[in-house]
Amino acid sequence: MKVSKQARREAKELFRDCFANGVMDDNRVRQVISKVAELKPRGYIMILSHFQRLVKLEVERRTARVESAAMLSPELQAEVTNNLNRIYGQGLSISFAQNPALLGGLRIKVGSDVYDGSVQARLERLEESF
Repeated sequence: MKVSKQARREAKELFRDCFANGVMDDNRVRQVISKVAELKPRGYIMILSHFQRLVKLEVERRTARVESAAMLSPELQAEVTNNLNRIYGQGLSISFAQNPALLGGLRIKVGSDVYDGSVQARLERLEESF
């Protein structure tokens, strides 16, 4: 289903209203959805569809996943968290996971940004160069 320009415009306007201090507020998102569902303006399904897409992209953009071969110490987790908050701003949801396949180093994914400093990635790059 193709979303009309008007529906996109209205969804973007509603999406902008969901922010408080530069961070998306979950309660405001719920209020917007319930209000649009209650009022049912013309093309409300397309508006909600595009609004959902915008919210999903924002959630992904504000989510970080840090993988390491071994569990990180609390001090190292705090350092990584501080560095990510400095780069991407406050309100970032960070999860730490263990991935033995990395062999060593870190792989950090924030939205569509991937920082791969793992031994596995270095070995793959070395293999490709031969």
